Amino acid sequence: QVQLVESGGGLVQAGDSLRLSCVASGRTFNSYTMGWFRQAPGKERESVAAITWSGGTAWYADSVKGRFTMSRDITKNTGFLQMNSLKPEDTAVYYCAALSGVVSTEAVDYWGQGTQVTVSS
Repeated sequence: QVQLVESGGGLVQAGDSLRLSCVASGRTFNSYTMGWFRQAPGKERESVAAITWSGGTAWYADSVKGRFTMSRDITKNTGFLQMNSLKPEDTAVYYCAALSGVVSTEAVDYWGQGTQVTVSS
């Protein structure tokens, strides 16, 4: 079992920045990819970014490329999503996830509880 706890969400204005954190606990995380997904009201959950835990290779959705950066601190079992130049359309509940395959909701083995990000215009 893996437990994921997110933090760092909040209410910001367009153009501002936020940094989300996700602490993983339980079984070793080395074999997983940590991902961030988001779900806006009335929309499907979508992938945002992901990072391989062992190699640190990151992937980003086109909608956030150049604005969001994912990183991880292996010593603290913590992943981060730095979100810059936030837009109102980034408003959503953001979920941390442990994936065992290609970045998609189908590959998620464990979900965090989610953290709300609201960007006002």
